Amino acid sequence: MYYYSIFLESPRKIGYHSFQEALGDLIEKNPLGIQELMEILSKRKEEIDHVEKPIFIEPYVSLGLHGKYSTAQILAAFGYYNEEKKPSFREGVLYLKEKNTDVFFITLNKSEKDYSESTMYEDYALNERLFHWQSQSRTSIESETGKRYISHKERGGRVILFVREYKNKGNQAMPYVFLGEAEYVSHQGDRPISIVWRLKEDMPPTLLKEASKGAV
Repeated sequence: MYYYSIFLESPRKIGYHSFQEALGDLIEKNPLGIQELMEILSKRKEEIDHVEKPIFIEPYVSLGLHGKYSTAQILAAFGYYNEEKKPSFREGVLYLKEKNTDVFFITLNKSEKDYSESTMYEDYALNERLFHWQSQSRTSIESETGKRYISHKERGGRVILFVREYKNKGNQAMPYVFLGEAEYVSHQGDRPISIVWRLKEDMPPTLLKEASKGAV
């Protein structure tokens, strides 16, 4: 995960055999830059006002509950980005078939500049545990994807939520807040399907205030 916090391509694509080799070479060639980075990180650590909570889920990921992470860091944590490849990713949902896990990337406040009319999904918190989410507009109840969402518990699947307030803040992409695992509660509608999920852990109060704005 730390590798993809720095590099934009996989190690193999830029001539390295492993994460360790690439990071080791970076440290060797940029000792002053690394020292400055460590000083910045040390200062940022002193400013932290929220401590991430350890979480144990399957598949195991090195992420802290309610921590903030970039898309690349999340994809690396789940093994989608690895030493050999960095596949393209543009959708709001990542299905990891081998792990039987759906990872949702949710943006609460969507602008017409960044999202098309068909992707202006209604995603919002009902309370600190319940979250209303809409599937992609082409997903039907009878589709394999729709059945996977609705029957994930019976199928032994997992659903994991990452939420952010906006796509961008200034000129930078906003990180996602890791909300952990969620379970299906109910659904209605079709193409898209509106689903209510129950989080296993309460949503942080600061995010809940923003996430509740879309609730009627």
